[in-house]
Parts: sequence; structure tokens; C-alpha cells
Amino acid sequence: MATGRDLQFRIVTAFQRRVGNPLLGRLPTQQLLETTGRKSGEPRVTPIGGRRVGNEFWLVSEFGEKSQYVLNIKADNRVRVRLRGVWHAGTATLLPEDDAIARLRSLPRANSTVVRLAGTQLMTVRVDLAQ
Repeated sequence: MATGRDLQFRIVTAFQRRVGNPLLGRLPTQQLLETTGRKSGEPRVTPIGGRRVGNEFWLVSEFGEKSQYVLNIKADNRVRVRLRGVWHAGTATLLPEDDAIARLRSLPRANSTVVRLAGTQLMTVRVDLAQ
């Protein structure tokens, strides 16, 4: 039997997959994360929200290890991040021990609010951007 968290996960991810991601991915200013599909080997692009700090980009995954892009990172941590319309290569590191709630306080407020409301298993992700 599905729990409340499972139902929330299914509803939010279905909305993101069918409505949110296709719309947000078209916006020229939207931050995007490109991973390599762990099964297909094809590029997978996901709209994200986070903040660049020096040569690092920080974000919080709302579903942690259940997020498709997190599963892709576990298989291949080489990623690209689009910031202000420019793609940057990088290496993603999953940080389950980081305090994701505290991290969200340092990231853009609108996205952080949505992540806190929709998320069930928050996990911090750091991308070390290539120089």
C-alpha cells in the first residue's frame, strides 16, 4: 500500500515530467542540469534551481535517491549545468550528510520554498564546475 510520501512523490514527479519540466526547460534563463541517462546513455536535461558560489554550484534534490537525475549522477557524475544561458561542465557530488534544510536557506528563495513543500527526501548536490 502506498504511503503519503509515495503518493506525494508520484503526483509531484508526474506533474514535473508532463508539465513543469517541458515548460521550464524552454525558458532561456532557467538553470538546467544535464546528466547522462544510466540506462540509455543519452543526455537527460532537468530544470533545477540553485546557486553558484565561486566554482561550485549548489542545489537540493527534493526526492534524494529517488530522483532520476540523482540516480544518473550515481552512475556517472560528469554533468553539465546551464547558468544564464551558458553551459558549464562539472562533476557532481551527492551530499546526503549535508543539512539540506540549512542549505536551502542559502539558495534562491522561490525554488527553495517549492523544494521544501514538494520534497520528501531532501539531498544536497554540489557540482564542481570545470575551470
